[in-house]
Amino acid sequence: MAEKLSSLRSLMSSHSPPLHALIVPSEDYHQSEYVSDRDKRRQFISGFSGSAGLALITMNDARLWTDGRYFLQAEKELSDQWKLMRLGEDPAVEVWTADNLPEEAAIGIDPWSVSIDTAQRWERAFEKKQQKLVATSNNLVDQIWKDRPEAEANPVVVQPLEFAGRTVAEKLQDLRKKLMQEKAHSIIITALDEVAWLLNVRGSDVSYCPVVHAFAVVTLAATFFYVDQRKVSPEVLSYMKENKILVREYTQVSADVDLLAANQLVSSLSFNAAEDKAASGSTSELDYRFIWMDPRSCCYALYSKLKSDKVLLQQSPLALAKALKNPSEMEGLKKAHVRDGAAVVQFLVWLDKQMQELYGAPGYFSEAETERKKPSEAQILTEVSVSDKLEGYRASKEHFRGLSFPTISSVGPNAAIIHYGPNPQNCAEMDPDQIYLFDSGAQYQDGTTDITRTVHFGKPSAHEKACYTGVLKGHIALDVARFPKGTNGHALDILARVPLWKNGLDYRHGTGHGIGSYLNVHEGPHLISFRPQAQNVPLQSSMTVTDEPGYYEDGNFGIRLENVLIVNEANTKFNFGDRGYLEFEHITWAPYQHKLIDLNLLTPEEISWVNEYHSRCREILSPYMNEAENEMAWLTKATKPIEVTLSY
Repeated sequence: MAEKLSSLRSLMSSHSPPLHALIVPSEDYHQSEYVSDRDKRRQFISGFSGSAGLALITMNDARLWTDGRYFLQAEKELSDQWKLMRLGEDPAVEVWTADNLPEEAAIGIDPWSVSIDTAQRWERAFEKKQQKLVATSNNLVDQIWKDRPEAEANPVVVQPLEFAGRTVAEKLQDLRKKLMQEKAHSIIITALDEVAWLLNVRGSDVSYCPVVHAFAVVTLAATFFYVDQRKVSPEVLSYMKENKILVREYTQVSADVDLLAANQLVSSLSFNAAEDKAASGSTSELDYRFIWMDPRSCCYALYSKLKSDKVLLQQSPLALAKALKNPSEMEGLKKAHVRDGAAVVQFLVWLDKQMQELYGAPGYFSEAETERKKPSEAQILTEVSVSDKLEGYRASKEHFRGLSFPTISSVGPNAAIIHYGPNPQNCAEMDPDQIYLFDSGAQYQDGTTDITRTVHFGKPSAHEKACYTGVLKGHIALDVARFPKGTNGHALDILARVPLWKNGLDYRHGTGHGIGSYLNVHEGPHLISFRPQAQNVPLQSSMTVTDEPGYYEDGNFGIRLENVLIVNEANTKFNFGDRGYLEFEHITWAPYQHKLIDLNLLTPEEISWVNEYHSRCREILSPYMNEAENEMAWLTKATKPIEVTLSY
């Protein structure tokens, strides 16, 4: 690690102008959350492998900023060359840099890896001491990364209309209407899931995300798709031509944005410029003068080529269009979650049996004292080996295309690391006397899934039960919420926390995120969170969002419960203010563990909710259960009604 930093500092000092600091973000040229191996520059230089973080290297300092999901992980992974900076507790990177670097300091960035929004925020912060943001012509980390993985030529695949639900022509027509409404003649699209959704294509350029490394430019007259052309088969090229999409080389986007700025892109490159221009109506500079760019997803490198008064900096219209699922997408998501729930139950049946036979655990249903066993070396179950088994059950299901994110398979103290990633070399062994948390999901061609369950195969403590029940109460409270249209996820976040707050407990992550339709597992623009950006977009009917409160006790255990919800119109008795009301429908199906629930902490309404949910689980998943493996008997027992009489 010291050698890497030394090499990087050498490049910084020889740069023109010499750099006092270099910022290395996690994101790629598309501001992606998950990036390909060759784009993991921040991980390469820092050693921290979490998906969110930012590194700052000065001549005598190295710091890593990350959020509450990763505090424990970063502490473990960072060497003593690095100092951890906790977002929300320590000064932000631009504040620390402005305060700790000299006047007129030069801070280097790769402008392709930084969004417009972020670069402008940093520039404003650095102005106070005449410090300047310097765009490097080459990425300095790449220059010292000798064994950086090569770019793969993974094929572009067309997403069939039966799953996509809408044609490219329909989506482009809607997009161009939005452009005209905003007096824009074009839009530069850089977010990978937006490009994939708009053009009804998928790929495998980024692990866990079925996307293609590509840009798109849509004008009122033409559509351009920038991609490594080795990835485009004759069949896909024919599909593009049918949809009047011009395929251009990925690296050509920079020069083409220059042409776009000069109003020459369409005339120089379109299939039939005269015909396209006539079809689009008047596209004069007077009528449509803006180029639309999303400041949070478009890179600073492309923005820097344009005159700022000709750019419309506004959220991409595709973000919301993609989040509002059409009927085909919604049907696919529901079906995918049924198959996924079946895989989760089959996994739990298998794991319950293994924990009893190999470890002498009382198992999923019992808390009885049993004599523990020690399995042989060949029989040991680890966090990785059991998560591989879960992947195997998913892989047996129709339309399976891979996982939707690295499985969080965590035992005991590891479960307290919110985004823990088990490593085959040093992961924990399964332990019948500790909580096991698994957060996992899959990509199916008809939908993306994300589910978390927390289980115990021994005798949970009263404290563990109380914490689990608090999380469950918050999970239910959000699930049953009804709220007026116009309500955002910031307002709803508190519902999942109140049961925990009553006992002075909380969690350091948001409560819900959107989920893609065979796309990214984390999808905006809406979310349910305490973070300010959750105020930006109200929830709307046909959105998807997760419901995932948790509680994490450092060094002991972690608990999280997660279902995917869809937002529906609510049929309320009254309609105050004529606003209309919304409610949630859960589409995730897997039981909650009875023995982790302290029934004395549940209300009769909450017990009824659990019973009704379990009844639906049994009904929906039973066709997928294998009688020979005792799966139906296990599911029946796991979902049997809670019978309890409580006095209030």
